[in-house]
Amino acid sequence: MAQMRRPAIRGRIARGEPTTKPTPRGPLPPPEPIKDPTAPRSVVDYALQRAADVKRFHKGGMLTSDFCDPDPYLLKAAAFHGEKSARSCPACSQDSLKDLHYIYGDELGPYAGRIRKSDELAPMCRQFGEFRVYQVEVCLGCGWNYLIKAFTLGDGTPRRAVPSIHAGDLLD
Repeated sequence: MAQMRRPAIRGRIARGEPTTKPTPRGPLPPPEPIKDPTAPRSVVDYALQRAADVKRFHKGGMLTSDFCDPDPYLLKAAAFHGEKSARSCPACSQDSLKDLHYIYGDELGPYAGRIRKSDELAPMCRQFGEFRVYQVEVCLGCGWNYLIKAFTLGDGTPRRAVPSIHAGDLLD
């Protein structure tokens, strides 16, 4: 007796089902009491890990490609949107080190994952309840890149995600 075989194509996309579940539009959670929305909280500082990696890098325990092989888009972002760092590059000792601030959060909607200057973060703290900032350093000379710090900002008042604007919406 032959066994019934399942279709070779599996998954929700092949069956035409949505890949994400629609988010419920229920009430928002109560606001979180925040004294200063511009003060970083839930800070994760990678300074000790960075110091250990720099030490191993200079002793020859790590390959140059471990830290000095950035994505081309990261180099372009650092060149055009990076802010001059007060630190010099730990790999090549040049003064071409740039800082980038990537922002992520559910409330940001389609604007999550973008780069913001440090002076743009303070006004955003009053517009959004919570978003996460990742500070990355990138050397334009040798390509050194490292995650320096991650922290949360925002006023603690939950808001719905910013709606995305489609090209078709602009024609109406």
